[in-house]
Amino acid sequence: MSSISEAIKPHVVCVPYPLQGHINPMLKLAKILHHKGFHVTFVNTHYNHRRLIKSQGPDSLDGLSDFRFETISDGLPPSDPDVSQDIPALCDSTSKTCLIPLRNLLYKLNDASSSNAPPVTCIISDGSMTFTLEAAEEFGIPNVLFWTPSACGSLAYLHCRHLVERGLTPLKDASYLTNIGYLETAIDWIPGMKNIRLKDFPNFIRTTDENDAMLHFSLREAERASRASAVIFNTFDPFEHDALGGLLSLQLPRIYTVGPLPLLADQIKDQRLKSIASNLWKEEPGCVDWLNSKQPNSVVYVNFGSITVMTPQQLIEFAWGLADTKKPFLWIIRPNLVAGDLAVLPTEFLTKTKDRGMLASWCPQEEILKHPSIGGFLTHSGWNSTLESVCGGVPIISWPFFADQQINCLYSCTEWGIGMEIDNDVKRDDVEKLVRELMEGDKGKEMKRKVMEWKMKAEEAAKPGGSSYQNLDKLIADVLLAGNV
Repeated sequence: MSSISEAIKPHVVCVPYPLQGHINPMLKLAKILHHKGFHVTFVNTHYNHRRLIKSQGPDSLDGLSDFRFETISDGLPPSDPDVSQDIPALCDSTSKTCLIPLRNLLYKLNDASSSNAPPVTCIISDGSMTFTLEAAEEFGIPNVLFWTPSACGSLAYLHCRHLVERGLTPLKDASYLTNIGYLETAIDWIPGMKNIRLKDFPNFIRTTDENDAMLHFSLREAERASRASAVIFNTFDPFEHDALGGLLSLQLPRIYTVGPLPLLADQIKDQRLKSIASNLWKEEPGCVDWLNSKQPNSVVYVNFGSITVMTPQQLIEFAWGLADTKKPFLWIIRPNLVAGDLAVLPTEFLTKTKDRGMLASWCPQEEILKHPSIGGFLTHSGWNSTLESVCGGVPIISWPFFADQQINCLYSCTEWGIGMEIDNDVKRDDVEKLVRELMEGDKGKEMKRKVMEWKMKAEEAAKPGGSSYQNLDKLIADVLLAGNV
């Protein structure tokens, strides 16, 4: 990667939304920009700063002389240190309370008497942290919004206002929440999208409350994007060509596709920088060693991400479905995976699978999905997981839960041909059937072929001269250096 002259060192402040799936890609982007010559200040909440110290060790956020960590308050009272916070409360609090702490941090960073950093020249903030726009305007610097969902998911978010205007949401009454025919309503008026149904939109629209907090937060944050200097996506042009075309038809700032970020970050050689980690849960040792003992393409990897919760019965159905496949599996079970309860698996299941199953509380997912023994991925279809499966060449079974996961699932199964969906009302027989098809069936083989094709296209986009590589350089030259006067 090319770098910027030390004489004009710009200073980017990165402000992720304070959840695991948003912190991960923002940290990758921050590392890439540092490698390009930027001084970086990465801003966590106090709450997540403490979690990172706990999971990564007391020195994990010491950073480097020109890659520093700072914190601001999220405005919420203290809570359990090992779980993701309540999302509606977090959205409400960050939008109302974080501007003043961020503004104070920017003043501190610009104060030569209290900071040895160069003046702040630009902000990159999560698309759900648009309070940063006021701070950037006050300081007269560019503010780029990083939309961490997929481009197709973001396109759906941007059209939720039209669903309201057409009377499709809020729902008329609670019966519509389970009305299959209504949820299957075709939405055929969005440029860049086809074969999309009401059920594929972010699940915030499934409410009967016209004052629903998450619906209004989503509408407001999406509509504020017009004030940004630019919008960036962690995707690559061939993968979401039509959705990106749909986004270009809207009244948005300049759009830059700069992904997959894992492949761009892999080009960084500085081991000190690469060693800075962002996992809020402590990674359990032994996962990779266990995979090393397995045959190529033989293991099913199961991980539903950092937000998904399920019922005890759904956990049991997944467990026995996996057991009945007779396939080796690595299953990540977070401490709070089961809503309001402990994730307790039957003793009989543990006994039956002890020679071919490994259970862990957290793991280095990117490394896992690149491991040659992984043959398939049972996932929630979060955008990071979707891209990481493509980068690893791993086909998926999708069990979407939240936000843009429904539309990522749809596109994985139809547009990209890399996945199969499992019903929300999960049954062990369906788990067994789909995992067997994924690992050994004709459809599974076709999905493997397709995901390997996408993997090659992703690598092409991220390498020097590729579309995403060039877009990153354009973003830097056109936008991020505009405040470096």
